[in-house]
This record gives sequence, structure tokens and C-alpha cells, in this order.
Amino acid sequence: MRLLLVEDDDRIAGPVMEGLNRYGFAVDHVKSGASALSAATADLILLDLGLPDMDGIDVCRALRARSTVPIIMITARGEETDRVVGLEVGADDYLSKPFGVRELVARIRAVTRRTHPERLAPLHTGTATGLPRQRTQLPEDRGVQHLGPLTIDRRTRGVTIDGRPLTLTPKEFDLLAQLASDPGAVHSRQQILDTVWDPNYFGPTRTLDVHVSALRRKLGDPAWIATVRGIGFRLTVPGDSTYA
Repeated sequence: MRLLLVEDDDRIAGPVMEGLNRYGFAVDHVKSGASALSAATADLILLDLGLPDMDGIDVCRALRARSTVPIIMITARGEETDRVVGLEVGADDYLSKPFGVRELVARIRAVTRRTHPERLAPLHTGTATGLPRQRTQLPEDRGVQHLGPLTIDRRTRGVTIDGRPLTLTPKEFDLLAQLASDPGAVHSRQQILDTVWDPNYFGPTRTLDVHVSALRRKLGDPAWIATVRGIGFRLTVPGDSTYA
């Protein structure tokens, strides 16, 4: 599997490339946004947001406009807004600096498992019992689902509100489909992570909150996804007491 690392700081790029090589990944390295946009095709892109010539958000937007290649943002920016914007313009995940190679590999494998599972060998990380955790399956294809003005078509992975198409990332669609599989019911954070992410995912669960925030923005009303403190989230239909 070939990766493209877009990182201008050699002090970061060197150890990252060395670590990824040990895990069997081939890594190409460029230091600018322009080089990333002209680079050869990769199976996945690791994109730093703090580039010398372009903002990484703009690079992500340009890449997504012409390709469906998975993109993981690597950022030292601490603001949630930056992460949400990155996800909204098409990034599949984000990783905050500083980070360890094991966590980065876990993110790469989780994203690839969702998008191109045939490219990965089985993951050998197990639970405390030594047995691998089984991935919870996403809701089965149930055709078109209508929830008030919201329409979800699992066959085409299309979503509309009042007939207006929404542009969702693959992970955002899977998150919405999971919540819509039982609207009104509470879905625990672990259940969502096991289903939408991966049972072997061991990164910070904050990534779930960032994706929920991005999905709320795209749905146009934060009331669509209610937070159940200490447990998880549930899908509601604003103004409809059926799912209250």
C-alpha cells in the first residue's frame, strides 16, 4: 500500500516515514501543497495543514474535487473549527500532533478498511482476552428511509433534506445511517465507534464528537442529533414528538 505524506518539517517526516516503513507501507514524501497536487497517485494521503505555500484545507478541497483518495489530516491546530472544516471539505479523519506511529497506523488501517478493505491484511490487534473483536455491521440496506424532511437512500448513499441533496463524507453517511437505523433510540459511543469506525480503533473518541458536529452543520439544525450525556447520541426529527 502506497502512502503520500505531505509534511514540510523533515524532523516530523523522517521518523514518520521510518515508522510506516516498518509496518510495511511504502511512503512518498512531498513538502508543499503544490507538490501534493501534482504527485503521483497514492492509496491514501497524510496531509499536514500547516504547509508553506498553501493552507492544507485548500489542498484537501482541491484533492477531493478530483479524487476519492482517502485523506487523513495531520494538524497541530487545536481549534475544533479547523478540524470540522477539514472534515467538511472531504478529509476522512484527522490526527493531532504530537502522535505516535502506532496510532497513525491504526487510523490508516481504519480508514482503509472502510474505503478499500481489500488492500489490508487482517489486523492482529486483539482484546485483553487475546481474541480479535468482531466488527459490528452497519445497518443492512433498507432502501429509502424518510424521517420528516430527511431522506436517506442506503442503496445510493444519498441524503436529502426537503429535496436538497447533502454532500456527506463516507464516514458522515455511515454515522447518519447508524443513528437512523433506530431513530429516537440512544446509540452508545462505543457502539458507534465499533460500527462506523472500527472495533480495533484506539484513537481519541473526540473524533466522534467532531464528526457529529460536522453532520449537525450539514443537516442545518443541531437538534437533529441529540447528545445523551455520558452515553452517546440519538437521531431526532426537529418538531416531531414521535422521536423526542
